[in-house]
This record gives sequence, C-alpha cells and structure tokens, in this order.
Amino acid sequence: MARKSVEDYIEEGIYGPRETKPDEKRRYLGTYRERILLALTKEQVMKKGTFPEVEEELKQNQDVIMVVNGKLGYKALSAYTKIASDYGVQAQRVTSIDKTSDVGLVVAKKYAIHRETIFIEENQEEDIEQPEKSPWWKRLLGIH
Repeated sequence: MARKSVEDYIEEGIYGPRETKPDEKRRYLGTYRERILLALTKEQVMKKGTFPEVEEELKQNQDVIMVVNGKLGYKALSAYTKIASDYGVQAQRVTSIDKTSDVGLVVAKKYAIHRETIFIEENQEEDIEQPEKSPWWKRLLGIH
C-alpha cells in the first residue's frame, strides 16, 4: 500500500475518506449494486398493496437487510417494514440520500451475490397484492 502524503491527509480531513463507487451507493440507498437481491422504484413502493416478490425474498433469505427510502411517506413504507419485522429482517430507513435516486426499497445481503436482474419487471406489477378492506362500519365495530 502506498504511503499517504500530507495532501492525502488534508483531503480526507476536508472531504472525508474516499469511497468506492459513491454514485452507485447514492442510487441504491447506501448499498452496492452487487449485494442487492431485489429493488423497487419509488413509484412501485408508492402503489397500493405490496409486491409478493419482496415477501418471497425475505422468506427465503434470513440474512438480508431491507433499506427503504426515508424520503417517501410512512403510509407507503409501513406495509413493507411490517413484512420485514414479521420475518425478523432488519429494516433501515435512509433519509440522508440524494433526491435524484429513483430507488424506493432495496433487499440486500451483506456480501456480494451479483444477481443479474434486481428490479421487478413492469408487466408483473398487476400481481400486486391488494389488502382486502372491510366496510368502515365493520372496522369501527372491530368486525372483520
């Protein structure tokens, strides 16, 4: 390893330590692309219901983390964070990201897995599970 010069120490003091692939980490909510099992765009997370693929990945892989875009509303993220807690998976909310990220949710490992396709295809979006909603008066009385 090369020895650090005075300029290197000054740059680290001003800008912080050098990062590997900073643009990739900004887009994927602080995670490297090679670690991701599944990713959803902001628009997909904001849709009503949840994607069954997310639950399937959490069910099959107990050693994953779920990272959600904290810039999105609580209502959109709560269903996914509940699924994560049901399977004992840690869900992290990241709010210190760039506003230019199009990613709303990431399910990732702590090591590289190099999955080819991480985003859910557009034609599969019709398969979103819609929560069954009972009439307001039944919910008020506690009848489901």
